[in-house]
Amino acid sequence: MNRKALKAIFLDTVPVLTGYLFMGMGFGVLLAEQTGHGILWSMAMAITVFAGSAQYLAVGLLAEHASILSVAVATFLLNARHIFYGISLIDTYKGTGWKKPYLIFSLTDETYSLVTQTRTPEGLSRHRYCFLVSLLNHSYWIIGCGLGSLLQSAVHINFQGVEFVLTALFVTMFVDQLLTHKNHIPAVIGVAATALCLVVFGKDVFLIPSMLLIAVLLVATKKYNGGIENV
Repeated sequence: MNRKALKAIFLDTVPVLTGYLFMGMGFGVLLAEQTGHGILWSMAMAITVFAGSAQYLAVGLLAEHASILSVAVATFLLNARHIFYGISLIDTYKGTGWKKPYLIFSLTDETYSLVTQTRTPEGLSRHRYCFLVSLLNHSYWIIGCGLGSLLQSAVHINFQGVEFVLTALFVTMFVDQLLTHKNHIPAVIGVAATALCLVVFGKDVFLIPSMLLIAVLLVATKKYNGGIENV
């Protein structure tokens, strides 16, 4: 792999880098404050769990000494959207060989946004691009979680409001996709379906219905318009 391709991959993941560092640091601080667990626990969860929202949820569950069943159910419901991500990536990840288990494990909202782009650096296969993006994003999260634990042990830091970083990251990546791709039908469908389900179902349970509606509408649009780019 040439230096130019590596630089292109890094630049693609810079928005994720900034978001994951701050979100990871927030998790490390929160874990230490609410459960007393330090850098070893923080790094272990970052490496083996690698799910920002699920890890933040786990802090509260650990603090309340929740049962394994409660943790499993809560985590499944929180990450059910990844079922739809996985379905849409079946062809993209086909033939990845030994990389596939890690690609599946390391799939996050931000990684999904990047690997569904059509642009691949020159001289790099699509499979290798997806793997390196996933690996870099995972590394950013691990570093962020570790830094948060170290900083919390050294000085008291107020991370109130850090959760907005994730919202800002999603907005940035959404705008980037709009500017990069000519076909805006998937974006319009996503925004409209999500807004509708938010009004109908409420903020606590709108996510899964909105994902179902988006999937149905994208399939219908693809069927009647001869295919959607980057679904």
